[in-house]
Amino acid sequence: MEREQLPFDVLFVGGGPAALAGAIRLMQLAQTSGQELEVALIEKGAEIGSHAVSGAILNPKALAELIPDYQKRGCPIEADVRGDALFYLTKTGQKRLPWVPRQIHNKGFHVVSQSRVTRWLGDMAEALGVNVFPGFTGKEVLYDATGQTIIGVRTGDKGIGHDSRPKGNFEPGYDLMAKVTIFAEGARGSLAKEITAKINTAAGEMPQVYETGIKEVIQLPGNHFFAHSDFNAIHLMGYPLGFDTPGGGFIYEMAENRIAIGFLTALCYDNPLMDPYEAFLKFKAHPFAADIIKGGKVVEQGARTVSSGGFYTIPKLALNGALFAGAGAAMQNMPALKGIHLSMKSGMLAAETAFDALSADNCSESFLSAYPKGFSEGWAGEEMRQGRNFSQALAKKGAGKFIHLGAQYFTGGRGVTDKMPHHPDFTILEPLSDRHRRVWPAVAIKELDNELMLDKLTGVYFSRIKHREDQPSHIIVHDSDLCVNQCFETYGSPCVRFCPGEVYEIITDEAKGQRSLKLNPSNCFHCKTCDIKDPFENITWTCPEGGEGPGYHVV
Repeated sequence: MEREQLPFDVLFVGGGPAALAGAIRLMQLAQTSGQELEVALIEKGAEIGSHAVSGAILNPKALAELIPDYQKRGCPIEADVRGDALFYLTKTGQKRLPWVPRQIHNKGFHVVSQSRVTRWLGDMAEALGVNVFPGFTGKEVLYDATGQTIIGVRTGDKGIGHDSRPKGNFEPGYDLMAKVTIFAEGARGSLAKEITAKINTAAGEMPQVYETGIKEVIQLPGNHFFAHSDFNAIHLMGYPLGFDTPGGGFIYEMAENRIAIGFLTALCYDNPLMDPYEAFLKFKAHPFAADIIKGGKVVEQGARTVSSGGFYTIPKLALNGALFAGAGAAMQNMPALKGIHLSMKSGMLAAETAFDALSADNCSESFLSAYPKGFSEGWAGEEMRQGRNFSQALAKKGAGKFIHLGAQYFTGGRGVTDKMPHHPDFTILEPLSDRHRRVWPAVAIKELDNELMLDKLTGVYFSRIKHREDQPSHIIVHDSDLCVNQCFETYGSPCVRFCPGEVYEIITDEAKGQRSLKLNPSNCFHCKTCDIKDPFENITWTCPEGGEGPGYHVV
């Protein structure tokens, strides 16, 4: 099939903070130098911000470098953090810890809606001359004849039917050609995964590991908890995960009597009965959280994975013709529980290197390697080094983890052992046993009312997820027999639990004694937990048709 080729100097893949900050920085440099650059940015969501899950704390360090007068220029800030609190939850009680680690001192930082901030950045990028293309997926990486230089990205076709044949409204994808392509797809980017398989950009580094987060925005009545509190950013640990599974909750005050509430579960868990969404519900039903959210109503829900491995999981950041930035390149400060500022700074540094490469007419890996060097030597690299063993220590069982964490706190991240080992999340699950049922018993959440406490399918509704039903499934299950036989017998089909959107169902025909797998890809949050956690690596997540998926917009 012939596809139209569109040439650009630089192509950004992704519409999140990393790509948008990079695009803005690149155009600033072009304007200052008097150069004219053709720059494009593609985003798989229907609009910029529609795939950005709401509710986060923004360290404004990178934003202030990029746009010093960002507040005067209307950056949408929900609230300024006036104080932090850290709580440990037992099953029915809570204890406020008297000491908050320095990494989560957030006073003066901003609570923001990622959806609104990315839309604001997108408008700014367009005003500077960036060609912003929402609704376009990066479907395939384009290489030169040697197969070692990236020369662009092919966008996905639109109007393909269930039978994989073009329909009447078929629209072929485009070949977007670029001298430098900057991949900033977010955690577990499908194109970055393809490149890693071909060129092995992760050679010598620790495998990336992840957490799955469920977030909601809740509208509260006027006289709510934060209206009378000296702190408005709460982080919580303990129940329902306990000591052995990393993760925890957060509650942030937002504008207009709203709060952002969320819970993250590290995907290094070993219990095949674990359900991250159920953990979120148990957290919300805990008396402490329930008291804060009482009288409220969910106005938006979302789910996504967070790259949590840190410094030692950063892949190779520069190739011939390509750079990698943002969450897909593991830019996350786990001790601080923040990553937006690191993603933005990585995108800005990538843009600066791309600009220099274009000026020198040299887009080789050796020239573009100035980017990872600059990142490592700057404040962002130093910040990540401070938490370089954090996730590995958290993943350890028992109280011994606190020895490692304490040592890291006082040694600048080194701890007892530097470059602590860890393993890919899909390798951790244990075969299902009675012990797992005792640790994570099946408990019905009594408070489900589909207004404040939502079941999974109602959560899908509040995420405004839309997919065209008659397209090929973007969830690829390579061997369905393995699912209903070996995986079911060994692990009890964990996909039906780790997916927050009920994309996976095991259907049992009692009369015939047969099981089958039913897929509901139209429910997909695009969180990619399945691609990460499936113990047989039998599931591959790919991009659906452009413009589909969640439609986050409230916050």
